[in-house]
Amino acid sequence: MASSSLFSTCSLDRGSFGFKAIGFKKELMCSHLFNKLPAYSRVLTGVRSMKWNQNQHLSRNALKCNALEFENLPSFAVGKKFQLDDVIEAQQFDREVLSAIFDVAREMEKIEKKSPGSQILKGYLMATLFYEPSTRTRLSFESAMKRLGGEVLTTENAREFSSAAKGETLEDTIRTVEGYSDIIVMRHFESGAAKRAAATASIPIINAGDGPGQHPTQALLDVYTIEREIGKLDDIKVGLVGDLANGRTVRSLAYLLAKYQNVKIYFVSPDVVKMKDDIKDYLTSKGVEWEESADLMEVASKCDVVYQTRIQKERFGERISLYEEARGKYLVNQDVMKVMQKHAVVMHPLPRLDEITVDVDTDPRAAYFRQAKNGLYIRMALLKLLLLGW
Repeated sequence: MASSSLFSTCSLDRGSFGFKAIGFKKELMCSHLFNKLPAYSRVLTGVRSMKWNQNQHLSRNALKCNALEFENLPSFAVGKKFQLDDVIEAQQFDREVLSAIFDVAREMEKIEKKSPGSQILKGYLMATLFYEPSTRTRLSFESAMKRLGGEVLTTENAREFSSAAKGETLEDTIRTVEGYSDIIVMRHFESGAAKRAAATASIPIINAGDGPGQHPTQALLDVYTIEREIGKLDDIKVGLVGDLANGRTVRSLAYLLAKYQNVKIYFVSPDVVKMKDDIKDYLTSKGVEWEESADLMEVASKCDVVYQTRIQKERFGERISLYEEARGKYLVNQDVMKVMQKHAVVMHPLPRLDEITVDVDTDPRAAYFRQAKNGLYIRMALLKLLLLGW
């Protein structure tokens, strides 16, 4: 990756220009500020170093130009390749890439039916391979692809109704399916399966959840939702509640929250499903403050976000007594809502059982259905970026 790029600003007596794209070879295009500035302006977020390279004032035609050189910035220029070949785990993302993805997601929110943007993936095929049940993730990916003009090949419950039931290896399945499609979205029951698929495939792989491992696109939409709801990602307190041992969503979310400054994470869970040490060690290594607590009411009163999760019965196997012991211990109900701050929100990756009572749904701080809708825009953005680039 090149070490620097050039950012220029130009102003006229009767208007001003803003940059449309920044490239590493000092490429520059301008668009008038009366028009909508595209997502790529967020490239300035998290600049590590900057220096004045030139400062030229040209009087001809009342035009003034300034040039500023930035070092070590990723390129989010129009047409540039996306920084990732696959989306496998939350650790792949840094702040700059996250910010740029969120800008693209905001642009996706504005795409309407039959608009030019709704056909950008025309001619592309997405295959969904789901070896575990899914409603929101599978349907939001399929909706995202169709809303951008693409087509979908889908296999639901592939564990039972695909050649996997005959003993076909994951690698052979991936080699076959990539011949029919341009991108594969996969959910699997084994942790690490997405990495195996990506190592095999020559087309992009998106991890839609791999057992108790990770769920990176859920984490992306979660962080996107926090920014939309709270208005910031630095200087926040987040309570992760419920099944923290088996919940891949909370694991991926913890990795992403570690990218931001002055974040504190509270872990609230039954003893049998506490957050695993690898996440705690990672947070500590990144300087993220975390605390385990058994008092949901106290944590809820302090937090900007209460992120509730269900106790995952399917991960307990025959240990039904342990499941029953854990289920129902921490509920978000009206009592919890009363102690929460007015700006705080409740989130949940869904599906919900009884860990959030239904009377909470009408509270404006209940963000979980808005959160689910945000998944559509994040997944539209990822499909666009992986198949077309910036």
